[in-house]
Amino acid sequence: MLWSSCRKDFNFSPSTGSLTFSKDTVYLDTVFSNIGSSTYNLKVYNNSDNDIVIPSLKLALGEDSDYRLNVDGMSGKVFEDVEILAKDSMYIFIETTIDYNNFSNAENTYLYTDKIEFDSGTNAQDIDLVTLVKDAVFIYPSKNTEGIVETLTLDINGEQVETTIQGRFLTEDELHFTNTKPYVIYGYAAVPNNKVMTVDAGARLHFHSDSGLFVSQGASLQVNGTYSNDRENLENEVIFEGNRLETSFSDTPGQWGTIWLYDGSINNSINYATIKNATVAILSEGNPDESKLTLKNTQIYNSSNYGVLGRNTSITAENLVINNSGQSSFAATLGGRYNVTHATIANYWSSSFRQYPALLINNYLVDDDGTTYIANLSEANFNNCIIYGNDNPEFVLDQVEDDALVYNFKFTNCLARFQNLSSNTYTGVNYDFNDATHYENMIFNEDPSFKNSSNNELGIDENSKAINQGNATYANQVPLDILNTSRTAAPDLGAYQHSVSEEE
Repeated sequence: MLWSSCRKDFNFSPSTGSLTFSKDTVYLDTVFSNIGSSTYNLKVYNNSDNDIVIPSLKLALGEDSDYRLNVDGMSGKVFEDVEILAKDSMYIFIETTIDYNNFSNAENTYLYTDKIEFDSGTNAQDIDLVTLVKDAVFIYPSKNTEGIVETLTLDINGEQVETTIQGRFLTEDELHFTNTKPYVIYGYAAVPNNKVMTVDAGARLHFHSDSGLFVSQGASLQVNGTYSNDRENLENEVIFEGNRLETSFSDTPGQWGTIWLYDGSINNSINYATIKNATVAILSEGNPDESKLTLKNTQIYNSSNYGVLGRNTSITAENLVINNSGQSSFAATLGGRYNVTHATIANYWSSSFRQYPALLINNYLVDDDGTTYIANLSEANFNNCIIYGNDNPEFVLDQVEDDALVYNFKFTNCLARFQNLSSNTYTGVNYDFNDATHYENMIFNEDPSFKNSSNNELGIDENSKAINQGNATYANQVPLDILNTSRTAAPDLGAYQHSVSEEE
């Protein structure tokens, strides 16, 4: 039986042009110049009763092609005598790395094409390959002769402090980011002390793994997005995301680092921006008694740790939307000063267990060696907000008590998830929901009726319990919602006024 099961007499016939394929065109997603694509596959079928050999299998552009093939484990661009058994198939894997500068007449984008050709003459068959290549402004740190990547040296109160943060400081002519080309950043692009980095409406910033922005002492970040009537295009919005443009990466958390507003940076402002797929979308440190960060009309999604992480800082937010964070969507830690109006702070993270609620407020920090630091929570005011998610509770007020410190907070006209179950350990004066000095006109555990929370669509529909529940004083302070809809007549809670579904 063993002898008869070993077949050694394969007779391969030439291909007759009757191969079939899993697709007739392989579309490789958009790539930036000189950044390798993902690997795509094509399956080739021999549906005949004969073992066949394909005399030639090659890229039409041959060795000059910017595509690379792997045919049944062999890498190359031109192959001969490729065998496929009867009623069998094989995989071809395709990748590309394209230098945009090779195309003299391109204007920011170029459609690069080639073909995989099977056989020739009357038996010829082919499959198209298509890739859109984007030009970009590349910002990256230098390497020395030993290949060691440049790291940031910070000027802290006149003292030069070396760090292990890979990156470099932007030059004077790099501090203005326009919408002419996207920006691709490797390492941390740092704003020098006392300088201002300006980002125009429509700019696109793409970050490599472990990369981000660093705003140093006395420096400012000014993101000046504007509203676009075309919500499908969003051409006037500023977008921060990873540098992988393939569809499979469009909602993958943790692709890059953070926008780091370092202790001592001042007057930072972000308006009409989407920040997605970061580790910590925004890290704001220090300056609790100054205007540290103003967030308006900004959406933050798919952060593997935190959406907004404040450490003894000052944040003012209006029309803020956050969802899908591995820990907290908004963490106000080590005290500070926070004023948040008409925000939708949600967390429907489902990729792993999360330890913290959508909104975390505390007045302390425990460092790596176990030392605990505490500070004043001067104010934490949340007005006309929705604080919800797929866990319970979705806000926590954590406090290290100290008579010398203040711990001030108030929720006014908010819809929040907090079910006081027997398993909860959240008791004490911070959770006295009848105390009007801390809680006023609250709605608990009623469905906000988001349109599609798993897809980051956090507008509310006509069934939402948040409709018409806003305090008019705060609505007048923020008269337009994030979609530029007036809310002054009958304000809803959260960043969106409700809309009626197409069916209705």
